[in-house]
Amino acid sequence: MDNISIITQQAFIGSLLSKKLDLSLSVHGVSFTEFTIMYHLHSAYESKLSRVHLAEKIGLTASGVTRVLLPMEKNHLVFKESNPRDARQSLVVLTDVGHEVLTDALVTVKHTADAIFSLLDQEELSTLQVIINKLKL
Repeated sequence: MDNISIITQQAFIGSLLSKKLDLSLSVHGVSFTEFTIMYHLHSAYESKLSRVHLAEKIGLTASGVTRVLLPMEKNHLVFKESNPRDARQSLVVLTDVGHEVLTDALVTVKHTADAIFSLLDQEELSTLQVIINKLKL
């Protein structure tokens, strides 16, 4: 198998996984991208990050993150807060509603991920994790 084939198959698998997760998260009214943003905000100090830091964590551009955040703000999952250190850059903050939705969505994502990875044994999962860590750029 050549590297181009591996890359295209990886992209296809990533797309399939995202679709499965989007479908399972639809009961919570969020997409997998929105879930990922809330997950990273929840993990951050004071549940706050700049758009640039969010973009780095989820693999989007800062403007891509802005587009995702607009409906999240309307649904009261996040809000923007001015950055006391840099007035040009606002911080994205996870709201109480966002924390609630994330808590419920975590259960759904865990069940979905368990179902997806049930096809692999523990050794295969460990190998996959090692490979993923090596490929992170």
